Amino acid sequence: MPRVRVGLFVTCLVDLMRPRIGFAALKLLETAGCEVIVPDTQTCCGQPAWNSGDAPGAVALAKKTIAEFEGFEYVVVPSGSCGEHVRIEYPRLFADEPDWRDRATALASRTYELTDFLVTVLKVDSVPGDHEGTVTYHDSCSGLRGLGIKEQPRSLLAKMKGVSLKEMNGCEECCGFGGTFSIKFGEVSAAIAERKCDNVHASGAQAVVGGDLGCLLNIEGKLRRMGDENTRVLHIAEVLAGDA
Repeated sequence: MPRVRVGLFVTCLVDLMRPRIGFAALKLLETAGCEVIVPDTQTCCGQPAWNSGDAPGAVALAKKTIAEFEGFEYVVVPSGSCGEHVRIEYPRLFADEPDWRDRATALASRTYELTDFLVTVLKVDSVPGDHEGTVTYHDSCSGLRGLGIKEQPRSLLAKMKGVSLKEMNGCEECCGFGGTFSIKFGEVSAAIAERKCDNVHASGAQAVVGGDLGCLLNIEGKLRRMGDENTRVLHIAEVLAGDA
C-alpha cells in the first residue's frame, strides 16, 4: 500500500523560535507511515499580515503557499492558528478571483492541524514518545473555535502510559497572545496571561502543553516573569514524539 504523501508546513514561528517542534512533527508523521516533504521555500501563511490589515501582503503570501503545497495529498500544520487561516480564510481571500479561489478551496480541504490529522485521517493507535509526568492542556483559540481541535490532542495524550492529564480551569480561555493583539494591547494581554498562568499553577501539573507556539511563548514568558522557573511549557508534538 503506497504511503500517504504529506507536505509539512512548519510555520515561520516554529522555524524561527523552536525548530524542534517541526522535527517532532516530522517524526510523528513518518512513524505513522507517511512520506513527508518539507518544501524549503516555504515561509509564512500570511496570517499576521491579514490580521494587521495588510490585505495585499496576505494575498501574496497565500498565493505563494498555495503554489508550494497544492501538489500534496495532504498538508499538515503543527499550529491551529495557521491551519485555521489556510482552511477558513484562504478561500475568502480570493472571493473575486475564481481561479485562485478554486485552488485555495482545494488546498483548504486537504489541510489539517497535526493532532487532527493523526487522529482523524491516520487514526493512529500509538505514538513514539515516552514522556512521563503530569500535564495540563491549553486550548488555543483559533484551533478550538476555528477547527474544532479539542479531543484530538487529549486522545493522543491518553495513549501515553506515563502521562497524566490534569485539566485546568479556563482551559479554553485565551492566553492573551492573539498575535498582534499582545503588542497593541499589552496591559490587557498581560492580565489575561497572568490569569492563564494562575490556572496552570492551580492545576498542579508539571507541564503545560498546547498546539500553538505563539500561545506557548506567551505563557512561558509570563510564567518566568512571575518567578516560575520549573513549569515546563511544551508543544503537543514534542510530548507525543518524545522530544520534550
